[in-house]
Amino acid sequence: MPGFEVFGDEERKEVQDVLHTGVLFRYGFDQARQGHWKAKEFEEAFARRLGAPYCHLCSSGTAALSIALAACGVGAGDEVIVPPFTFVATIEAVLHAGAAPVFGEIDDTLCLDPDGIDAAVTPRTRAVVPVHMCGSMAKIEEIRAVCDEAGLILIEDACQSVGAAFKGKALGTFGRMGCFSFDPVKTITCGEGGAVVTAEKDLYAAADAYADHGHDHMGNDRGLEGHSILGTNFRISELNAAVGLAQLRKLDAILEKQRSHKKAIKEALAQFSEVSFRNIPDEEGDSATFLSFFLPDETRARVVAKGLGEAGIDGCFYWYDNNWHYLRRWDHIKTLASAARLAIKGFDHCPDYTQVRLPRSDGIMSRALSMQIKLSWTEEQLEQRIEKIRGVLAR
Repeated sequence: MPGFEVFGDEERKEVQDVLHTGVLFRYGFDQARQGHWKAKEFEEAFARRLGAPYCHLCSSGTAALSIALAACGVGAGDEVIVPPFTFVATIEAVLHAGAAPVFGEIDDTLCLDPDGIDAAVTPRTRAVVPVHMCGSMAKIEEIRAVCDEAGLILIEDACQSVGAAFKGKALGTFGRMGCFSFDPVKTITCGEGGAVVTAEKDLYAAADAYADHGHDHMGNDRGLEGHSILGTNFRISELNAAVGLAQLRKLDAILEKQRSHKKAIKEALAQFSEVSFRNIPDEEGDSATFLSFFLPDETRARVVAKGLGEAGIDGCFYWYDNNWHYLRRWDHIKTLASAARLAIKGFDHCPDYTQVRLPRSDGIMSRALSMQIKLSWTEEQLEQRIEKIRGVLAR
């Protein structure tokens, strides 16, 4: 990853189709577009790829999360269980829905721990949003079983795990809705884009309408469409969809290359007894965008992280200090800093996020490092990288 490493004539051809017609809007202009419907074509191809009956393409992964929450009826006064290790958009989407995020512990998958969900449930809990982080999966069957037993809505955040699967079933298809991102640094990219998938026709219809100001898209003209619900603008443009369509056709080749590069680096790290690896419930289903591993303690993890940086090993993340992906540094979330007043601030049960304590998650994240796996490495560059990593770990 990311997909922009393999941009080529395929993407240019799809974009030129759109520019030739002059129709950048995903709806209408039927004659002028000359048969080119890039967003629709992407949706159909992505749904087939995942084995999902329905797919709606939207403007971002963040938009996908907001759409899924809205379509599932999650809103003001509800609580949503989320992990503390995710991109901050997961939390933003819950807050902007008017709901309260409730943080559950993660486990050694680096994803939400199914055993910790019960401890986070209250009478106000409406949904659970596990996040399949860094290209691999949560213990999704166990999480689904917990949700089913408790009567909770399961919405998967698979924004970082396009192409990953568990026991042959695509991530994002275990819950009522699944969310994906195609932003500039994802495995496949639209530049900016996202998608929601579902097996439920009514949820798809709600998502499709909500993402376009509530239009039901049933009329043959924008002015004749119905408005059954309120919505907003989360539309994707045909230009973005065109790029993603070409990228989607390259997904298998991307996954093959990532898995090969990851395997080589993992074999090198496995020679060091102090290194242990992230628990991946299904190794064959890993999309291999990152190699995540643990050191014995925080002190050693910091030393290795610093050493890798000094050795010129780019794309290596020590998430414990990261202020985009881990709760520890999310001061704006803890204080609910916002340009507009959030609905959650009016709740009599508004959580005090400055007091959230997740000792198990801290213990895991303080020892964890993740290396981004790139597509563009030559064999020589990969071997040079491995030698530098060995040098750092041997100190």
